[in-house]
Amino acid sequence: MMADVMEQSGGPARPEAEQQVPNGTEATVPTSAAVDNATPVEARTGTEEPTASARIVQIRERIDEIDNAMIALWQERAALSQEVGATRMASGGTRLVLSRERKILERFRVALGADGTQLALLLLRAGRGPL
Repeated sequence: MMADVMEQSGGPARPEAEQQVPNGTEATVPTSAAVDNATPVEARTGTEEPTASARIVQIRERIDEIDNAMIALWQERAALSQEVGATRMASGGTRLVLSRERKILERFRVALGADGTQLALLLLRAGRGPL
């Protein structure tokens, strides 16, 4: 399975770089700028054709930027959700507000289908912990 992942992604995990996230902590995320240029282009992109290979590299750089933004937003969302829960419980409220969780699940399901539901469940767990 790991060989499949490495083959599809163009090689082993790339070196990591520090990134400042909104909540003031630092996250370590991979960057495409650190690609090992000694690896043959076909192994990195899946094609020897120069134009296609260059476009694949360009697209992957944008994907890496999006992934980094998603990681930072995920961490910020989890921290904010944890703060909401702590504030609610400190004031004598409940640990969870199920109606709020149902609304989040529905919003993600409508926008993204079944995968959206799974994503929302992961987001909710990141913010409140497992049930």
